[in-house]
Amino acid sequence: MINQCRGLAAALGVQADEKQIELSPPWSWLPPSLTPARLAVLAQSGDQLSPPWPDLLIGTGRKSVAPALAVKRASGGKTFCVQIQNPDVALDKFDLVIAPGHDRLVGTNVLSTLGSLHGVTATVLDAARNQFADTLAGLPRSLVAVLLGGNNAVYRMDNAVATRLADNLATLARDNGYGLTITASPRTPPEAVAVITRRLETELETGQAVYWDSTGDNPYLGYLAHADAILVTGDSVNMVSEAAATGKPVHVIELAGGSDKFQRFHTTMTNAGITRPFSGAIENWSYTRPDDTARVAAEIHRRLATRGR
Repeated sequence: MINQCRGLAAALGVQADEKQIELSPPWSWLPPSLTPARLAVLAQSGDQLSPPWPDLLIGTGRKSVAPALAVKRASGGKTFCVQIQNPDVALDKFDLVIAPGHDRLVGTNVLSTLGSLHGVTATVLDAARNQFADTLAGLPRSLVAVLLGGNNAVYRMDNAVATRLADNLATLARDNGYGLTITASPRTPPEAVAVITRRLETELETGQAVYWDSTGDNPYLGYLAHADAILVTGDSVNMVSEAAATGKPVHVIELAGGSDKFQRFHTTMTNAGITRPFSGAIENWSYTRPDDTARVAAEIHRRLATRGR
């Protein structure tokens, strides 16, 4: 979630003072609606908040809700408070709430986005392309980036999903000569990674697929920059949104489970011509890159200007 704040701050062109806070018990156990808007709820294990109060505060995550509102109160309402994602309190407590359309939030201070905010821009991708050019130079072209998420509250990457994906990736690369760049998240089950990597090692030529093992510089952005197409598991709105920022074909890998909210997101992205379900083949199409982060930044600048900021 912090990457959404960082991406928005970068789009705003501001130098952010980043705070990563923790709440003390019992507030850390309770929802935002039951947590008082007081700085006393902060735990000493996290960053503290103190004057001078900022002109702009960007928060995300349920832990940030009460402290953000406490800062707004302490500043006498001068701090413009932006909350990313549903705060689960009355929306009008914030100056602006940024939430994806599939959350179905409505209000004069609500700005809906297609997906999640992020910091993946053309400039960032160009830098990553240069940084990892030598590392990826030996891979076959066309190059397919495979972004693996995993288990969350509604999705599961179980053995059946991993086996099916391993079969599809092996066939795709072997029959078409594609190179594969694969990265996993902390939520990816190790046994799923093992199923996929073992199958690819058996089926493909040496050097045809690479898997980042969490050593050295994270090549995630390099994989996006160099890819001709992207496969991404559907459990992460963030990863799908970042993949779509490349303008390249984005195929969504279905995991076990799901929810109505995620289905609304994927339906919206598919209907917009941005993503397509992964059925074992790579398709080629084009679309206008969504740029929610820049749009939100422009709206914040506009609203601040009306307040003389």
